[in-house]
Amino acid sequence: MFQGETAITIDDKGRLAIPTSYRDLVAGACGNRLVITYNPFDAGCLYLYPHAVWEKVRDQVNALPRTRSISRQMQLKLVGAASFVEPDGSGRIGIPASHRSACGIEKRAVLLGMGDKFELWSEQAHHAQIRQTLSDADLGDGLLDLQL
Repeated sequence: MFQGETAITIDDKGRLAIPTSYRDLVAGACGNRLVITYNPFDAGCLYLYPHAVWEKVRDQVNALPRTRSISRQMQLKLVGAASFVEPDGSGRIGIPASHRSACGIEKRAVLLGMGDKFELWSEQAHHAQIRQTLSDADLGDGLLDLQL
């Protein structure tokens, strides 16, 4: 299970070093096989899945009806843009230039452990997301009952 927030530097070759605290978890969860793709809900963010988790997500998304526009968008952003990545000997993974450009990820980014996957945010988009305040209307469906 991945959790936590880590400031990340993207090097000149478009690589990020997986934080040492996650390296053993990543190796155990997926044998260092990861999949990076777009987050279909937030433009400034990429998803980074362990391979086994990715296969389940991919199959669910591909099962959606292709005749529905929303399904097609999910398929394009998640499955069509997916790239396999593996850490090198120094624990670095390459983030495709097209993915970095589309999400505005430059030198500084934020890696969030989100349970079964990571989210990689541009620093600016992450800060904007943090500053966004949830309203009571946003917290419907029983979320107000959470003991945070």
